[in-house]
Amino acid sequence: MPPIAVIDFETTGVSPGQGARATEVAVVLLEKGQVVDRFQSLMKTGAWIPPFITQLTGITNAMVAAAPDAAGVMAEAARFVGDAPMVAHNAAFDSKFWQAELAHAGLAAPQPFACTVLLSRRLYPQAPSHKLGTLVDYHGLPRTGQAHRALADAEMAAALLARIQHDLRTHWRVAEPSHALLQAVQRCARPAVPALLARHAAA
Repeated sequence: MPPIAVIDFETTGVSPGQGARATEVAVVLLEKGQVVDRFQSLMKTGAWIPPFITQLTGITNAMVAAAPDAAGVMAEAARFVGDAPMVAHNAAFDSKFWQAELAHAGLAAPQPFACTVLLSRRLYPQAPSHKLGTLVDYHGLPRTGQAHRALADAEMAAALLARIQHDLRTHWRVAEPSHALLQAVQRCARPAVPALLARHAAA
């Protein structure tokens, strides 16, 4: 299977539509269940980081003031991703910032996204919650670095994705759990997931 790019942003707020900007981006390339490369950078947009965000992430206004300009960071991130399809934990959030920050840099964002939150809700309804840290602990996966920093969260999301793909192979007998299949599963109503995966296993 081709590599999948797992992305995470730290930001000044919840939505670029409300003026929030990214403060940090990280991308982890996952191939055959293994991390093969990483990209991470703080980024300077000129947007102010509220104190509660600094308390959550540890990223300060001084840190981003000394960081590379956002447009250059996003151009480098886009080159790093190439044409790899993308995954994020809560992709509704990260995909908006990916598109918005690339648009600020005058770049297109054509990649399809899959979401490990939606996938986990379909495949692990018994998990105590579908927050990233809870799912990492639920599956006994390693916690990597400081939560609410982009690279640590991207690496944990990549580990969760690798576990999802492993379970699709071993439990559901899907030979190749492709990005397109991940998208199909996340769009599927939970009661219909076994039938969907059975069709793919038989294919």
